[in-house]
Amino acid sequence: MQTTVVTQHSLRMRLPYLMGRTGVYFVLIVGAIIAAFPFVWMVLTSLKSYQETALRVWLPSQLLFSNYPQAWNQAPFARYFFNTTVVATATVAGVVFTSTLAAYAFARMEFFGKRVLFIIFLTTLMIPFEILMIPDFVIITRLGWANTYAALIVPWTASAFQIFLLRQFFATIPKDLYDAAVLDGADHLAFLRLVVIPLSRPALVTVMLFSFLGSWKALVWPLIVTKSETMRTLELGLSSYVQEAGTQTQLLMAAAVFTIAPIIVLYFLGQKQFIEGIATSGLKG
Repeated sequence: MQTTVVTQHSLRMRLPYLMGRTGVYFVLIVGAIIAAFPFVWMVLTSLKSYQETALRVWLPSQLLFSNYPQAWNQAPFARYFFNTTVVATATVAGVVFTSTLAAYAFARMEFFGKRVLFIIFLTTLMIPFEILMIPDFVIITRLGWANTYAALIVPWTASAFQIFLLRQFFATIPKDLYDAAVLDGADHLAFLRLVVIPLSRPALVTVMLFSFLGSWKALVWPLIVTKSETMRTLELGLSSYVQEAGTQTQLLMAAAVFTIAPIIVLYFLGQKQFIEGIATSGLKG
């Protein structure tokens, strides 16, 4: 009898916890379904016929995997992939280089006006891209870089947000490590290269993923600074499926699938580092 009373009391104590956990999982599942719905619809549409897309049929009667090679061959997507890969890779390399040096200077070095300069630097995050677009285009044109890889890469090799993200992570590294490195004869660059960078792998992976994603899905800037089809990127290439006779939705969705595939693969490869970098980059100001 006493055991039964204890069990009932334990259940009453755990009931709010179990209900709370159930509610959390329910919200997460609903959110996951909502987030996954556009991707599921995109994949299903890429396997339909043109008639089924026009009739807005939910499930295809036959899986037409032939849409993928047809979408690939209808436009020079090999060239688009090459251009986008070159631009994204170079942009990521530039962002990592500039952000690492600037973030280390703000986090570990002391110089006159550091805090004021950092505040001014952060205010640039509030400037909309549309305001900077015209002066950037004028500079690119006067330099003679229009319709070149330099126009697609150079303006994006520095990012205030990425510098802020790395600075927050670098600030969590104990100062004792730097003191020990100084005793061993290391300067700031040696400490950055041998200690800070190896310890900051999650934050660096996060910066790489953000930079790659931003460069890979860029649309407005490549549209402005490129003229020839040989310099087009993937996002611009998707417009090839919008014709006067109407949009070939099934081919557009097939092209969208293999356009977004590299981003999904990279995210899953760096998921652990990405989550760790986001979770630990704001522990210390």
